[in-house]
Amino acid sequence: SFYFCIRSENKMETYYKYQIFYYSVLTHVQTFSLVVYCVIIVVGTVGNGLVIYVTGFKMRKTVNSVWFLNLALADFLFTAFLVFTAVSLSQQHQWSFGQFMCKLNTFVSSVNMFASVFFLAAISLDRCLSIWVVVWAQNKRTVLKAQIISMAIWLAAGICSTPSAYFRTVIKHNNKTYSTYPSKDIVWRLNILRFLMGFLIPFLAIFFTSVAIVIRSRHLQRARKRRFHRILFSIIFAFFICWLPFHVLNFIEVSDQNLQKVVIIGSTLSVSLAFMNSCLNPILYVFMCDEFQKKLKRSLCFVLESALAEEHLSFASSRSLSSHFSRISRKSDSAAPEDNRVHALTFTESRVA
Repeated sequence: SFYFCIRSENKMETYYKYQIFYYSVLTHVQTFSLVVYCVIIVVGTVGNGLVIYVTGFKMRKTVNSVWFLNLALADFLFTAFLVFTAVSLSQQHQWSFGQFMCKLNTFVSSVNMFASVFFLAAISLDRCLSIWVVVWAQNKRTVLKAQIISMAIWLAAGICSTPSAYFRTVIKHNNKTYSTYPSKDIVWRLNILRFLMGFLIPFLAIFFTSVAIVIRSRHLQRARKRRFHRILFSIIFAFFICWLPFHVLNFIEVSDQNLQKVVIIGSTLSVSLAFMNSCLNPILYVFMCDEFQKKLKRSLCFVLESALAEEHLSFASSRSLSSHFSRISRKSDSAAPEDNRVHALTFTESRVA
């Protein structure tokens, strides 16, 4: 009995050490995720705001600019609402913004996921048709149709996001308030909906159209088209890397209870990685698209010129005024007779007046 008592004490000590280690790792992971959230909020809001400004007001209205404008708009809305999630994470996932903001925040996050992948699928399909059916694309591919399709995509994203917002609720546990779902059965069904409609089906469409684009692009030699394909594939690859761990861990979290603690840590990191996708797209635009760089530089230069215009004008007017008076003094010194000097000064003063 003494042996079993010592053995049980060792097990309890090991268990407590494991618990201390687990909560220490979880605390560090949550702190890291909070820092990532803050970076995403700053970079994503500023970056997507610049993309919206350039593609919406400075670039010529084209089908591609319509796609990228709506994609940036979805990411901008998400990063703007990410503040509430960051505050909740800083409070150990407690929710202090009420029932309405709980549902609205869930709705915006879900809309971002669905709208992003839907627009990526639309961009891939549009590019595939434009290089495989050139004559049809030249006649039928218009900005108006792209705008109509964009509205349909927003509507579809809203419909797919409604169940997540509807079932999301605020519950109280141990005098603490959390924003969550009422049962695991609902979570399982929502995971299936998000995975099928928000990842698998659109990604398969993106994959097959991308393969068709690669096959057709072998015959294209223009650098501008190759550059656009680089941007497209980079955005698709970033979306796949960012969102796949999120969906996989969501299924593991519901199906396997033995890995609950490991899944909690992994889910925290996978959510941060998924959210990071919202600020990657504008970075890809800036570093890979020459046209966007030119428009952005021109826009920033215009803002700086407007801000410094008054100072520049005052400086220029002071220089012109001093040079004007210096010419007057040189003329007055060069004139020999007194009456000619007076006449010159009078004439100059009349010009100044």
